[in-house]
Amino acid sequence: MNKPEKNCLKMNSQKYLNLIGIAKRAGKVVTGEAIILSAIRKHQVALLIIASDTGQSTTKKFIDKAGSYQVAYHHLITKQQLSDAIGAPRTMVGITDRGFASKLNEIKNS
Repeated sequence: MNKPEKNCLKMNSQKYLNLIGIAKRAGKVVTGEAIILSAIRKHQVALLIIASDTGQSTTKKFIDKAGSYQVAYHHLITKQQLSDAIGAPRTMVGITDRGFASKLNEIKNS
């Protein structure tokens, strides 16, 4: 991979994290395992973001639940990156706004 591609990946990663922070400030993020599970069951979560360094059993539990309720999920960033983005220590968040979820998918896929 050459340098411009690395810079592009880093820039997209920063855009991704910034958008999570904006969604949090807009009140479009749910946090906490029990709250996220409840929101998934109520079809309130448009996108589930799970930190890449979350434990295997927790990751499997939430990926399976997301699959059962047709909720998209991302497994890209670390706990530290996610915590820095939302300003609180977390291993996962649920994005409740479809617009934010769509934009995060777009950034992920670019």
